[in-house]
Amino acid sequence: MNPMQEVFIRVATSEDAAAIALLSNELGYPASAEAIQERLARLLNNSSHKIYVATQEDNILGWIACEQRLLLESGEVFEIVGLVVGKAARRKNVGRQLVRAAEQWAEALSARALRVRSNVQRQESHPFYRALGFEKSKTQHTYVKSLLS
Repeated sequence: MNPMQEVFIRVATSEDAAAIALLSNELGYPASAEAIQERLARLLNNSSHKIYVATQEDNILGWIACEQRLLLESGEVFEIVGLVVGKAARRKNVGRQLVRAAEQWAEALSARALRVRSNVQRQESHPFYRALGFEKSKTQHTYVKSLLS
């Protein structure tokens, strides 16, 4: 990351799949470029989802994925469902800019709040979100049951 060059935030495109896959792998979410390409094809055409990338020149430094859902028990929810900033761009305001893009998207849709879940093992992300004004609202467990034999 060149500190002299400006970082731009833009909506992701299908051409970003390989870079998004590399960043995802860097943070421990293994995915091939082909798998990300397939997911982007579905998500980019879904108005309930928004994906942004942070770029500098032709390099993708990070990405953020947001989702709007309607829950039976609590109504409409806006959530950051993924945020990855490459190691070289961390602590350089890239994550902050991506979160701001997510906030602007949610605000444009009249969201009352934006939420994010952060794994307890990702200790470095907790102060990041608190510094951006997010407040811890609950702790929960996630359970998974495999449905494939």
